[in-house]
Amino acid sequence: MDAPGITAAPQAPAWVPDAVEAAGARLVPLGAETEGPLWFGGYDAAGLQDSGLDGALASAPGVRWGQLPSSGVDGFASAGLLRETVTWTSAKGAFARPVAEHALALTLASLRHLPERARARSWGRPAGATLFGARVLVLGAGGIARTYLDLLAPFGTHDVVVRRRPEPVPGAARTVTSDHLLAELAEADVVMVAAALTAETRAILGAAELAAMKPGAVLVNIARGGLVDTDALLDALASGHLGAAALDVTDPEPLPDGHPLWDAPRVLITPHTADTAEMIAPLLRGRVEENLRRFVSGRELVGVVDTAAGY
Repeated sequence: MDAPGITAAPQAPAWVPDAVEAAGARLVPLGAETEGPLWFGGYDAAGLQDSGLDGALASAPGVRWGQLPSSGVDGFASAGLLRETVTWTSAKGAFARPVAEHALALTLASLRHLPERARARSWGRPAGATLFGARVLVLGAGGIARTYLDLLAPFGTHDVVVRRRPEPVPGAARTVTSDHLLAELAEADVVMVAAALTAETRAILGAAELAAMKPGAVLVNIARGGLVDTDALLDALASGHLGAAALDVTDPEPLPDGHPLWDAPRVLITPHTADTAEMIAPLLRGRVEENLRRFVSGRELVGVVDTAAGY
């Protein structure tokens, strides 16, 4: 049997040909011989539609597996590219360490009022809260959420996870489903959003959910901006109900100059830098190389996308 045909596009890293050969596959142009495309382009819906990827895949009827470059696949899903006849794998879990590290940094910065102090030009009033012993609510149970829980362990926090299914999550005191979200929000000092963006989770934190949060609680979002209703977030900050919001992702994104969030009180915004290109390059390479070896040998792939669930 011929070695599987692998196609890498667009602008594939220089290491790809060696990785394909080392796995026992062949690097081929996109077409009839392609069995496994490796996608290294953008992943927002508009960009994917403009890229012509859908049409290109139509010229490769033998595709059995496709590797995507991002943890979230909402852009691919929105563009209608996640065909159920293809096994898709993403980078989910591969970038967990740097993103969870950033989430912890945002958590501590918000609790300690560091955004306010960084801009201060006078002594001001003493303020701040400790993470030690805090009640932390984590939305999502993927690699980022689990690594964040590991990082919280030295702080002795009481951690609750909200996910689709109630299976226990290592490091969490309890795991509940989303129908318990409002009750859990009322108890949490910190709410960290690490869920996938799907049709079901879009604006999962809207006006009702933000109002249900414990007064003075901190919100951290390192997942997708669309998980939080931006207008409702602005209202919760303006009213003083929300203690702080630390956002590595926003809706819209990039956040335009002059957007009200830039001037909202008690907000810390980082420009989707929880995992920079320099951080993720070796991690993505490791995921691609591992899946190449598994694909060629017929073993179970890592990071398989549930096309029905959307992540």
